Amino acid sequence: MGIEAIIFDKDGTLFDFHRTWSSWARGFLLEYTGGDRARAAELGALIGYDMVRGTYAPDSVVIAGTNADLAAVLAQGLGAAEAGRLTRAINSATHAVPMAEAVPLVPLLGGLRACGLRLGVATNDAEAAARAHLAATGIDGFFEAVLGYDSGHGGKPAPGMLLAMAQQMGLAPARMLMVGDSTHDLVSGRAAGMATLGVLTGIAEAETLAPHADAVLPDIGHLAGWLEARP
Repeated sequence: MGIEAIIFDKDGTLFDFHRTWSSWARGFLLEYTGGDRARAAELGALIGYDMVRGTYAPDSVVIAGTNADLAAVLAQGLGAAEAGRLTRAINSATHAVPMAEAVPLVPLLGGLRACGLRLGVATNDAEAAARAHLAATGIDGFFEAVLGYDSGHGGKPAPGMLLAMAQQMGLAPARMLMVGDSTHDLVSGRAAGMATLGVLTGIAEAETLAPHADAVLPDIGHLAGWLEARP
C-alpha cells in the first residue's frame, strides 16, 4: 500500500537533538537554580543530563518524554508543588531555542510535497513551542497538521496523537509513515497502524530502534531514496 502522508517527530528527527538541546538544558537548569551549579548538576542527574559533558543518557526523560514528564522528574528534587510551575517554565523556555536542522529542511520538505506527499508533525513538545520552532526555521508552511502532547490526544508512545492526525488528514493510518528518532515515536506509529522509520539524529542507536521500525536511516535526508526503493 502506497504512502500518502509522512508524520515527523520534531526533536531528533527534523532537528538534530544534540546540537539543539544540549546547551539548552544547562542554561535552563542554571537559570532555574539561580546560578547554583551544584544544585543544577543534581537536577541534571535526575533527568539524565550531564552538566559537565553536556550530554544526555539514552534513557533521559528529555529525549522522548513530554514537558510535563520532564517537570515531574525535576519536581522530585524540588518538591511536588513545583511541578506545575516547572511545566510552565519549560514550555516558555523552549519557545525561543535556536533549532539545528538535521539536514537542510526546505529543499527536503519541498521535494516531498512536490511528490504529492502530505506532511505533519507529531511531537511530545508543546504544540505552541513546536509551531514556533517550525516558523522560526521557515518550514511551517510545509505541514498541514501539527500536534503536541498538549493538543488533547495524549503523548507518544500512545497512538492517540497519530490517530488524530490520520483523522484530521482523512487518511487510513496504513497509508501514513511515522518517522522518529526514539522508540516512543516508533511504538506510537505501529500502535496506530502506520509504517515506521527510525533515524539516528537523536540519542538512540540503530539496534534500539530496529525492532520497532521498517528501516533505520542515518537521517531524514535519506528518506526520499528509501521511499523510491520501497516496494
